[in-house]
Amino acid sequence: MTEERFTVEVTIAAPIDDVWRALRNPEQIRRWHGWHAEGLDKEIELIYTQHVTESPEEHWMEVQGGDRFELTEAGDHRTRLRMTRAPLSGDSEWDAYYDDVNEGWLTFIHQLKFALEHHPGEDRRTIFLSGPGTTPPSTLTGLASLAGLTVGAPYAAVAPTGEELAGTVWYRSEHQLGVTVDGWGDGLLVLAHMPASTTHPEGVSNLILTTYGQTNDEFTALEERWNSWWSTAV
Repeated sequence: MTEERFTVEVTIAAPIDDVWRALRNPEQIRRWHGWHAEGLDKEIELIYTQHVTESPEEHWMEVQGGDRFELTEAGDHRTRLRMTRAPLSGDSEWDAYYDDVNEGWLTFIHQLKFALEHHPGEDRRTIFLSGPGTTPPSTLTGLASLAGLTVGAPYAAVAPTGEELAGTVWYRSEHQLGVTVDGWGDGLLVLAHMPASTTHPEGVSNLILTTYGQTNDEFTALEERWNSWWSTAV
């Protein structure tokens, strides 16, 4: 019996060679992987450079001991990306975080799709907020009303920081919601929530705010507003 493994599959409106470069060039990886933090470059080197098996001709690679990326042409200059996680390792300490890594890849792959489709060749700036709690961040941020909207549907809401948010629903999953934000230079807001578990007894909520084209003053003000609100929300 074949073991079922976690997979993420998206179709990206970009040629296959462009998607491949976005997976293999560290400067391009910085435009979508994770969020900006002191250790981002080291993380990119660890995941995408060290111990990688790849076939550029066939457009596949394996990272982190077996997480596999496969690209196939989907017609009309589109590319289908499929990521399949490695199976559980048998190391109980590492396997305890297997679901967390799954959720991380789900976020990052949708960030990759967004970067290539909305901002090819552009750098971003990000804000990352995380804390324990049983309340999903969609409720905390006033976006709970988006629950009935399908991917691609427009939305408008007022954030708890007082600013108006508007855009479209980018993606949704069991534990995540991603929406575009017009006011952040056509940015992206990802809201993720993991319920209580052995690794997160109180649950955990994460927000990733991705912005483009803001001045230093605009970005600093945005960061201060959201950090101030978050410090009292969780």
